[in-house]
Amino acid sequence: MDWAEIKSEEELRDLLGEVMPRAVTKERAVLHERDREWLANSPFCLIATADSSGACDVSPKGDPAGFTHVIDDTTIAIPDRPGNRRADGFRNILENPYVGLLYLVPGRGETLRINGRARLVREAPFFDELIVKGNRPKLAIVVEIEQIFFHCAKAFLRSNLWKPETWNPDALPSHAAIVKSVQKTEESLEELERYYGDSYAEKLYKV
Repeated sequence: MDWAEIKSEEELRDLLGEVMPRAVTKERAVLHERDREWLANSPFCLIATADSSGACDVSPKGDPAGFTHVIDDTTIAIPDRPGNRRADGFRNILENPYVGLLYLVPGRGETLRINGRARLVREAPFFDELIVKGNRPKLAIVVEIEQIFFHCAKAFLRSNLWKPETWNPDALPSHAAIVKSVQKTEESLEELERYYGDSYAEKLYKV
């Protein structure tokens, strides 16, 4: 296959053109009141990490809106909740502290992007403010902000992500069926369907 690969920033700029002025000036390093409002209304974020070799991972985090705790104008904390214990992102942070965060607000096309240096904290006075449904997190990701800005809505507009009339979740098999087809599991499909069924939501905050 004859591919025309881009191998330098000069080639990239020749193809894309220069950065739009407004895209350059939107970067900040300190939380603005609007950033705080966005965090207070966001129930979901994606956390990008990389290990010391550069191998990347992206992990979703979700809780009631406002789950991200603002410590001060340049520091935020994201609580951990019970999960599968792979800890891919946590292990990456131990090797390489740089993280990228993308905060969504349902129905809004814009996103809030935060880049900075992270550390894992197992106890701090603010942990009492992170309790949800009786669950006090065992650890939190504390991020020292280095770059923050709002990203425009073009990707959401192109994808029609928030338009229910474009949704077709039944085009794919159930999660239990996907697990059974891509993993080696001792459970039967019926057992997996029960595990990922209605009771699954009841276990979200149970260790």
